Amino acid sequence: MSLSHQQAREALGVRLRELRQDARLAQRRLAELASWHEAKVSKIEHGKQTPSEDDIRTWCRLVGADDHVPDLIATVRNISSAYREWRREWRAGAHRRQQTFAAQEAETRLFRVFEPVVIPGLLQTREYAAQRFRDNIAFHGTGGDVDTAVQARMDRQDILRRGDLDRRFHMVICEVALTIGLADDEVMAAQLDRLLTLSILPRLSLGIIPTRARHRRAPMHGFWVFDERLVLVDTAAAELAITQPREIAVYVQEFDWLASSAVYGSDARDLIAGAIRALRAS
Repeated sequence: MSLSHQQAREALGVRLRELRQDARLAQRRLAELASWHEAKVSKIEHGKQTPSEDDIRTWCRLVGADDHVPDLIATVRNISSAYREWRREWRAGAHRRQQTFAAQEAETRLFRVFEPVVIPGLLQTREYAAQRFRDNIAFHGTGGDVDTAVQARMDRQDILRRGDLDRRFHMVICEVALTIGLADDEVMAAQLDRLLTLSILPRLSLGIIPTRARHRRAPMHGFWVFDERLVLVDTAAAELAITQPREIAVYVQEFDWLASSAVYGSDARDLIAGAIRALRAS
């Protein structure tokens, strides 16, 4: 079990212990009322055992905290699925991750995407995507079929033009994503040209945060918000899947604050065009 999993179990145990203490129930009494062995309560509270969803419902009923059930159940589900180590994901095949992404996207009506330095996958050209896959595979020291992964990402992009008309995409990037050298100049120029083309799609709202804009929030890392049910957060080592309603709400607020610093429409396209001119003049 990863350190992240154990920390999540311990944090859940602390929350459940606080609810029990607020209800002034001893561990033994809670176990008796639930028809559990007393050791089960102790193991759960100390992060030694993950409670089932039925355990959560029973616990909350007995301590008079039924309003906590949805959030605590989301926490339990999150413990088992929240932490996807990149090295393991890349070893299994980068294209599989793209297919999983596509399934999540098919269920989503509102996409809120923030990427500080990388062009979002749904907006990438084939050549830019290939460079990102090659670099990630090299970093994590795993093999991988770059061409298959790139094709899977290109297939995902169909969702921008097809499907339900009420599906909307709000994507925000920082200006540095237009200029940072994550690919050679020719690839970057083509990528920026594609951004200009996609920026006029009626269902896509593309925001760019100018480098010198007043940033209400520091752009820490990229994340994707799928409706109000899921947030995916990228770290160097892993992808975190967040399903707790209260944590999702934090990321929605984070996105809104970041988006408030962005420019859109012709102002965004002026930034893209300026980055293209700078590339071609270099």
